[in-house]
Amino acid sequence: MRKQVVPFLLGALGVFEAVGDPVKMEDDRVMVSVGGDVVSSYVWRGVYQSGFSLQPNLGLTYKGFSIGAWGSTDLGNFKEIDLSVTYEVHGFSVGVTDYWWSGQYLADSRFAPYFNYGDSHYFEATVAYEFGPKCPIGLSWSTMFAGADKKANGKQAFSSYVELFYSFHAGSVDLNASIGAAPWAAPAWLPGGYDGFQVSNVSLKATKAIPVSAKYEIPVFAQLAVNPQLNYVNFIVGISF
Repeated sequence: MRKQVVPFLLGALGVFEAVGDPVKMEDDRVMVSVGGDVVSSYVWRGVYQSGFSLQPNLGLTYKGFSIGAWGSTDLGNFKEIDLSVTYEVHGFSVGVTDYWWSGQYLADSRFAPYFNYGDSHYFEATVAYEFGPKCPIGLSWSTMFAGADKKANGKQAFSSYVELFYSFHAGSVDLNASIGAAPWAAPAWLPGGYDGFQVSNVSLKATKAIPVSAKYEIPVFAQLAVNPQLNYVNFIVGISF
């Protein structure tokens, strides 16, 4: 779900994020990034998660290695926190993400426990490659390998997601077209219980920087995301800061 520290890798995970420049504080060793998004609805890999949401992010990067934290909270009972570790070199990136979207209240008004890794966390590995500016195409593969991603018989489901994207420009607008699918049943994130190859995300995202002063601008984005597998469509707007 999740905003980027390494831009392509976490973007390839299916996170709906703004394309913007987070606040950065850099010394000779470590880069720190902090920022956030405000979105009209939260959609991940073509699947609706919640309504109007605030999505902060925090990251540390050093010589290609990055660690990051990303969250999403709506106005109701949805809360998510994701932690990630990635490494990127020459367009190739690998990473591991710990997803936790069980932050809702329980029936007795207690918070759902965070440190219950086997029952409420989903651990996913991702490999991705971006060809570069001359060929702005990227490809990623993500597979959940541990945690709560289980089949009905209790065995690991290995829910997976593969995505291809293409970035381009139209005047001052940055555009990103992508198509993503589950290569087999993915109960962790794609409902319905279907098996086999399932296209869940065909989207076009447009981002434009809106000047608000001589030195500051706010990226505003809109995304149309079609889910052929579930037969519905989402249209999202948001800002990044």
